[in-house]
Amino acid sequence: MSDLHLSWVESANSAETPFPLNNLPYGVFSVGDGLPRCGVAIGEMILDATLLEGEGLIRMDGAPLFDAPSWNKLMSRPRADWDALRARLIDLLAQDGDPALKDNADLRARALVPMEGARLHMPFAVAEYTDFYAGRHHASNVGTMFRGPENALPPNWLHIPIGYNGRASSVVVSGTEIRRPWGQLKGPNDDAPRFAPSQRFDIELEMGAIVGTPSDGPITVDEADSHIFGYVLLNDWSARDIQAWEYQPLGPFQAKATATTISPWIVTAAALEPFRADTPAREVELLPHLRDCGPMLYDIDLSVTLAPEGGQAEEIARTNYAEMYYSAAQQLAHHTTCGCPMRTGDLLGSGTVSGPERGNRGSLLELSWGGKEPLELSGGGTRSFIEDGDTLGLHGAARGNGFTVGFGPCTGKVLPALPDPYARG
Repeated sequence: MSDLHLSWVESANSAETPFPLNNLPYGVFSVGDGLPRCGVAIGEMILDATLLEGEGLIRMDGAPLFDAPSWNKLMSRPRADWDALRARLIDLLAQDGDPALKDNADLRARALVPMEGARLHMPFAVAEYTDFYAGRHHASNVGTMFRGPENALPPNWLHIPIGYNGRASSVVVSGTEIRRPWGQLKGPNDDAPRFAPSQRFDIELEMGAIVGTPSDGPITVDEADSHIFGYVLLNDWSARDIQAWEYQPLGPFQAKATATTISPWIVTAAALEPFRADTPAREVELLPHLRDCGPMLYDIDLSVTLAPEGGQAEEIARTNYAEMYYSAAQQLAHHTTCGCPMRTGDLLGSGTVSGPERGNRGSLLELSWGGKEPLELSGGGTRSFIEDGDTLGLHGAARGNGFTVGFGPCTGKVLPALPDPYARG
C-alpha cells in the first residue's frame, strides 16, 4: 500500500481529506455566475484545469482538452495521455515538484478555487447507461424475497453478469432533487393496475464505471480493464412497486428511469490502483472469455445515510465494493461479446453492493425485507421505503497509509409527486 504524497496545498496533506495528491479526481465546477469549467479536487480547493491549459502549464499535442465543460475529450484519448496528464498534475502540485504554479502567486490565486461555495456539475457527458445486477448478496436477498431461497438466483446468474440498458438522459449529478414518480401499480390482491405515485421508492448503492477508450467488437476482460477511465458513486433510484408490475418478462423499465444520481468527481482508475482486490471464489467456473485475470475489484468502503426532513443524517448501511461478484471489467467485456460498440462516456452501474449482514444491505428493499421488517431510525420513526423530504446519501472511500481516496457525496432529496400529470380539469 502506498503512502501519502505530500502537496504544497496544505489542506491536501490531512489523513482525512478525500482529495489528497494521491487522488486528484476530475470534475466540472462553476463559481457565482461564471461558466462551468474543468477542475481537479485537491484538499479543500479546486484546481482550474481550464485556466492552466490556457496559461500553457498543461499541454497535450496542441489540441485543447478543456474548451468544453466535460472530461470526455481526455477520456477519448489514448491511455498514455491519461497517465501523462496525471503525472503533470502531480508534478505541479507536489511539494518537491515543478514550482511553475507554486511560485507564481498571481497564477496560484487564480488557479486554486475554494471548494466551499463552488457549484459542481456533471463531470462528463453520458453516452449510454447500463445497469448490472452483479452483487451476490443483493441478488440472493431479492431472489429469496420473491422466489424463495431454493430459487433465489436465476439459472444464468453464476455464468454472466446480468444487466439492462437504462436511460442516459436521466443521469444527474449529486445534489439534484428527485421527484417521486408516477406509474402503474398493482398489488397481489388488486384486480387491475392503477396509476398513482410510487409508494415503495428506493435507492440502490452502486459504483459506476466510466468507459474512456471506445471499442468496436469483442474485447477481453484484461482489455476491458484498461478501457475504464474512472469510477463514481451511483444511486440507481428504483420504484419497487412500478417494477413489480412491469418487469416480467423483459425487466426494469419505468421503475428505473426516474433518475440515476452520480457523485461529482471522477476518481481515476490510476488513483484506485493501490486498492485492488480479488473477486470471490467462483461457485461455477466462468467461461474463458469472462474468467478473472487478476484482482479487478477495489477495497472501497461504502455507506448509506438517510436524513428525514429537518432531521440529522444517520448511517443506515455500510459495506465494501469488494463484495461484488463480477468486476466492472467483466461487465464491460460481457457487454462487447455480441459485437456491441462501447463509446467514450458509457456508464456501467455495478448493481447493488450488499454484504452478508443486515447492516451491509445497499437498498431499503433489503434493509426492511420488503417492508416486513421496518428499519428503526435513531431519531425516531421507521422506514420501509423512502418518504417525501428524505435525503439519501451514498459515501465511499479507499483508505491507504495515512491518506484517503474519496469520491465526494452522492446525495438526493426526494420531493413529493406532482399532481396527476394526466388529470384534466
